[in-house]
Amino acid sequence: MAAEVETIFYVRETPWHGLGKRVSEAPSSKDALILAGLNWKVKQEPIYTNKNEEIVGYKANVRNTDRKVLGVVTDRYKVIQNEEAFAFTDALLGEGVKYETAGSLQDGRKVWLLARMPQEYIISGERISPYLVFSNTHDGTGAVKVCATPIRVVCNNTLNLALATAKRSWTMVHTGDIRSKLQEAQDTLFKAQDYMDKLGVAFDELRMKKLSDKQVMDYIQILLPIEDGTSAQQVRNMNKLREDMKMRYFDAPDLKSLEKNGYRFINAVSDFATHSEPLRKTSNYKENLFSRTMDGNVMIDKAYQMLCA
Repeated sequence: MAAEVETIFYVRETPWHGLGKRVSEAPSSKDALILAGLNWKVKQEPIYTNKNEEIVGYKANVRNTDRKVLGVVTDRYKVIQNEEAFAFTDALLGEGVKYETAGSLQDGRKVWLLARMPQEYIISGERISPYLVFSNTHDGTGAVKVCATPIRVVCNNTLNLALATAKRSWTMVHTGDIRSKLQEAQDTLFKAQDYMDKLGVAFDELRMKKLSDKQVMDYIQILLPIEDGTSAQQVRNMNKLREDMKMRYFDAPDLKSLEKNGYRFINAVSDFATHSEPLRKTSNYKENLFSRTMDGNVMIDKAYQMLCA
């Protein structure tokens, strides 16, 4: 398992990020908390110098189960416990919500969960299932982030387009009145319906944009450029990646029934960005893949912007 993963589970089929231990069915929040290894709390404790003098204005975030120090934060920092994240998601999505994957990265410094939202969409003839992702840090380095992530069901591709007309994510810093901010997040995320509606409009517009084979190849070269001064080996590597993306557009079985248009191309790019393996795997490339689910994938967004230009 990748170096930064501490504990993770997933349901049934291996998810697009390829992380975790398999379980047979999507659990409730109570079971998911245990399966994900997140049934622990963060306590804030004072910090002292080596002369036993308290450092005023700072606290240590300490995991109660093993006394691991997750981070040093200011007095203004408010802890959001793991069980609160699940309770928030339960309240947002309603009774009976099922969790598809959840876990801990970087020795507990970062935790996250992913739950399938109750409604499935048929957009441009495709089954698109929206998920809710909740990410939190306990080391003081990041905000709480909640976002809607559409997944194309037939091939498990993420389709996180950065739409100018609708937002899919919300963030919150660990200061101030946390409870009121969580309520704000809940109110904001009910707009996920708006994002999915606007995504449907975007897909319909992409279907109307016909592409010649030459345009497709030009787009692939822009997305996977070969810069001046690139070595011969780097050129060969980039050509392999270009051939991979080309295959996903022209030959992928799930896209052959689609016309040669922008929608087919954005799905090919999404398939490449979601599932292709890098030429050189780093120890945490799967975690990076998952983080792009939260933050958005630069390549997919660039392809979308090109098609809209």
